[in-house]
Amino acid sequence: MTAPFRPALVEGLQPLANRYDLVLCDIWGVLHNGVKAYEAAGEALTRFRGGGGHVVLVSNAPRPGASVATQLDGFGIPRSAYDAIVTSGDLTRLAIEERLRQVVHHIGPQRDLPMFADLGIRFGTIEEADYVVCTGLENDERETAADYLLRLEAMLRRNLLMICANPDLLVERGHMIIPCAGAIGLAYEELGGPVYYAGKPHVPIYERAVAKAAALAGHEIAKSRVLAIGDAIRTDIAGAVAFGIDSLLIARGIHAEELNLHQGALVSQHVQDWVDRQAARPQAITTTLSWAA
Repeated sequence: MTAPFRPALVEGLQPLANRYDLVLCDIWGVLHNGVKAYEAAGEALTRFRGGGGHVVLVSNAPRPGASVATQLDGFGIPRSAYDAIVTSGDLTRLAIEERLRQVVHHIGPQRDLPMFADLGIRFGTIEEADYVVCTGLENDERETAADYLLRLEAMLRRNLLMICANPDLLVERGHMIIPCAGAIGLAYEELGGPVYYAGKPHVPIYERAVAKAAALAGHEIAKSRVLAIGDAIRTDIAGAVAFGIDSLLIARGIHAEELNLHQGALVSQHVQDWVDRQAARPQAITTTLSWAA
C-alpha cells in the first residue's frame, strides 16, 4: 500500500534554498495582503538572490508587470527581492494585441485601464463587441459573480470569447477575502461560454517566467531547480504541478481558516487532513514567507 503523501512543514525558505536556482513567487498573499507589505518575505527573497538564485514574481494581477513594480515600490517591497515580474496582465495584453482591429467590452474597475494603454483599443457594449476582457469586479467589496449574470447571458447569446485577466477566484485584502475576475470567468464557463485564462494555473505564464529567468541567467534552468511559492492551491500549487515544478504553500493566506492555524503554528494532523483532500499538493508548507523562523 502506498504511503500517504506528506508535505514537509518548514520554518522559512532557508531549508529549501540550496535545492533551487529559481523561485517563481506569487505577490498578493505572499509579499503583501493588499494593505501592507510582509517585510520578512522581501528579506527572504533578497537572501535567496544573495546566494546566487534568481527570483521572478509571477502574479495574476490584471495589470502589466511595470505597473505592478510601481505598486510594490509603494508598499516598500525592495527591488533587491526580485529580478523580474511576469503578470497575467502581460499575457492579456499580448492577447489584446492579436485583436487590435476588434471591438472589446471591458468588465472591471477603472484602475485596470493601464492594461489597454497605448494600444488604440476600440471599446463597445456587449452588443457591439467582438470579445470581452474581464479584469475583475467593478466593486469587489460589494459585488459577487452573481451580479454579472445578465451580462454573462448576453455575452453567451453572442458566443463572445472572454479573456480573463486574473484567474484567481479570491484574494486577501487586509482582513477581507474578496472575489476576483476568475470568479466571473468560472461563472461564464459554467454557462457554456468560451474563456481564455491568461495567468496561473495555466502553463503559458510559467513558460514566460522561466524564459525570462533563463535570459537573465544566461543559461537554461532545469525544472527540477525551480520552486514556485504561493498561497493558493487552485492557482499557485495546481499551476506548479501542471508545469512540473516543486512548490511551497504559504499557509497564512486565503487557506488560513481551512488549515486551522492556531496561534501562528501549523498543526501537522490538521495540515495532513487538508492536503489529503486536495487535487494538487505542495512539496512543502510554511506559515508565512521568511528566510528562517
